[in-house]
Amino acid sequence: MTALNHSSPREIAAIDIGSNSFHMVVARIVGQSLQIISRHKQRVHLASGLDDHQNLNQAAIQRGLNCLAMFAERLQGFEPENVRIAATYTLRQARNVHIFLKRAETIIPYPIEIIPGTEEARLIYLGVAHTQPDSGQKLVVDIGGGSTELVIGDNFTPQLAYSKHMGCVSYNQHYFKKGKISAKNFNAAQLAAQQKIESIATKYQKCGWQTAIGSSGTIKAIREVLIAKGHNDGVITAKRLQWLEDQLLSFKHNDDIELEGLSEDRKPVFAAGVAILSGVFKSLNIDEMIFSDGALREGLLYEMEARFRHSDIRTRTADAMALQYHIDTAQAERVKHTAETIYDQIEAHPGLAKSELQPLLSWGALLHEVGLSISYPGFHRHSAYLLRHSTMPGFNLEQQTVLATLVRFQRKSLKLEEMPVLSIYKRKHLYPLIRTLRLAVALNGQRTDIPLPKMSVASNKEAWTLTLEDGWEQDNKLLAADLRREQEYWTKVGWELAITPLTGDPDSADD
Repeated sequence: MTALNHSSPREIAAIDIGSNSFHMVVARIVGQSLQIISRHKQRVHLASGLDDHQNLNQAAIQRGLNCLAMFAERLQGFEPENVRIAATYTLRQARNVHIFLKRAETIIPYPIEIIPGTEEARLIYLGVAHTQPDSGQKLVVDIGGGSTELVIGDNFTPQLAYSKHMGCVSYNQHYFKKGKISAKNFNAAQLAAQQKIESIATKYQKCGWQTAIGSSGTIKAIREVLIAKGHNDGVITAKRLQWLEDQLLSFKHNDDIELEGLSEDRKPVFAAGVAILSGVFKSLNIDEMIFSDGALREGLLYEMEARFRHSDIRTRTADAMALQYHIDTAQAERVKHTAETIYDQIEAHPGLAKSELQPLLSWGALLHEVGLSISYPGFHRHSAYLLRHSTMPGFNLEQQTVLATLVRFQRKSLKLEEMPVLSIYKRKHLYPLIRTLRLAVALNGQRTDIPLPKMSVASNKEAWTLTLEDGWEQDNKLLAADLRREQEYWTKVGWELAITPLTGDPDSADD
């Protein structure tokens, strides 16, 4: 298949690497609408491959790779900006996730984003909101293989979003060992689900909703069984859920389940899924729930299209975080402007579009001082911690790691051996960003609106040259000292920073 013709409608694709199933949906953008043109689903049972040490076994890894290889055939000719791949609970948990990601690189030529639970919840809500007629305030519940997302929102805006570590695969392994079904097992799973939700139940009930909506495989399977029973409206009610529970308890083993409308491949995890939904119903006092076809992959699609036409949610997230931690906005904007000016002049790493990383540099510059809210000593480390571990809607885990890395290395010694392992990007991709931000921070060290000396930056791999206007050091002795110190930091890690026409060693450069 050849590359897409520019005159053809834009086609985009989203892949959801779930704990139980992998999904791919392909859509065509026609005018202002999104037309789904194909869906693909493969039961992979990734979560069942996690051992007690949270490592994925080779069999599960291979099942996942085989599925991605099939998806890759459909995506031949798609440009990278038209494909998003999001991985959820199991790859969040897997300690050896780097092995899966490294092998996946050779099979499918698009980056795999491992998204936080709250980001998964937000995207699920977006998928449901775009595919469900607007019905006022909505509660969205999505039971996956490893986690359950619960979101309340209005229109396209989520207001409460949580991800809880309970899924039909993980609960089946823990509460229905060897596939055995009993009232004791079911009640234990149901109670565990209620305990997981206990801390947020009051908050959700206080917020309220007009409509409860379920999405994804577990709730879809429950709905199909109810329709087969004669409930043609497909609505899940507390009474119907109780009937389903009674039916399940008449079987002794997952393999014995005989319910019209239930597929064979759903049987192994069905009882666990029903127990979780029953726990959710009881905890939140849900009367009835309808089903939506929209879920994570649709959320990914609509966000791709939204980013194509509208403002990036990550900008709103960064601005909100800057406000939350009371950063010096004027200083942040100075550093951001200088960093963008420098990055425009340098040669980024070949093979990687500057457009992919420039926004991360800008957000990193904007948020580089969030750690000052904790304390000044070591604030760059505090900033890194906050950016790595905060809930940041719109950012995947890799992007948060990049932001954290940039602000961690904005000043002081360059202990590059402490850089985290990345999957989408490589360390060499981040080095130009680190050098850029360090220079921007050093150049704005006086925290003043007085214009900086005219400058230009040239780069040749690790060797950079900063050229400043003649005579600049006479009125900028502190800046000269800061730049001289910065040169020393670069030299210690094998980088080179030449500063022209700066000569000599200003007296004020002494520590």
